[in-house]
Amino acid sequence: MLKLLVVEDHALVREGLVGLLAQVEDEVSVFDSADFETALSVLDNEGDFDLALLDLALPGIDGFAGLDILRRRYPAMPVVVVSAFDDTPTVTRVMNLGASGFIPKALNGEGLLHAVREVLAGNIYRPSSQPLARMDDATPVPPSSVSVLPEEIGLTERQAQVLCLMMRGLSNRDIADQLDLSEGTVKIHVTAVFKALGVNSRTQALVTAARYGIDFANVF
Repeated sequence: MLKLLVVEDHALVREGLVGLLAQVEDEVSVFDSADFETALSVLDNEGDFDLALLDLALPGIDGFAGLDILRRRYPAMPVVVVSAFDDTPTVTRVMNLGASGFIPKALNGEGLLHAVREVLAGNIYRPSSQPLARMDDATPVPPSSVSVLPEEIGLTERQAQVLCLMMRGLSNRDIADQLDLSEGTVKIHVTAVFKALGVNSRTQALVTAARYGIDFANVF
């Protein structure tokens, strides 16, 4: 029998997920937990699970830290993050931490079941498209009590350096002089930074970087 675990603190959402997951296969047992510590107890006491669905914004623990704990403690169990925070840096960081999938809470029931079946089949599920952020409709950043390294959200070393200098207020020409690059090359890196952060302007990039608290200590 298929064994699944839902870790979600909001009762209404948790009950909805449990009901949906019961439709994944004919024989499925769905356990649920409202907090991370209880989830660990369930995993320890109920034997092997085929899949865990983890909310990223649980009380009492940083969601990314919780994901990391699950991946280290139960390496054979796929973990899928289900979250309302579906901006590009969040999805990238989740996948880099070893999640087998990311399911936005905006997805409908049919989409969720498809995503879960994909992961159970041994595939990785990631949203097919993510809209660029808008300043008048900004995506909230999930709560995090730890610093975010540039590589965790998909930035290369050079892109992190460019973003760091952008945060210091340098223009593309100043950045080019600082890094001994052509201004055209800097523009290419800036575009790549925008893509990694899921934004389309320098202002949005600076706002997003500040919200995440990206750690630039070791980029130079």
